[in-house]
Amino acid sequence: MAAILAALDDAKAEETVVIDLTGKTALADAMIVTSGRSNRHVGSIADRVIEMLKTEGRKDVRIEGQPHCDWVLIDAGDVILHVFRPEVRQFYNLEKMWSGDRPGERAAS
Repeated sequence: MAAILAALDDAKAEETVVIDLTGKTALADAMIVTSGRSNRHVGSIADRVIEMLKTEGRKDVRIEGQPHCDWVLIDAGDVILHVFRPEVRQFYNLEKMWSGDRPGERAAS
């Protein structure tokens, strides 16, 4: 997960939040939600993370939403990453749905 957060930081992703999914679902251990300023920025952020995962030898990565880049989902197995345009992120509000006001949630720096 640290490598994903570093790639997001390099790509200038905004308002990155890490949500611990332990005990909530068997889908993944963590969910990362972040934003890009535009469709192009969202696509660029996703490309940076995908390239980093490939460099690390991850072949099981699944990607959804890349042609339009309003919302790109990257399923890296133990971590699920959502990259949104701000308006789309606000509409779906995944942080509220998944965090459930648990005290362990934190914003990534």
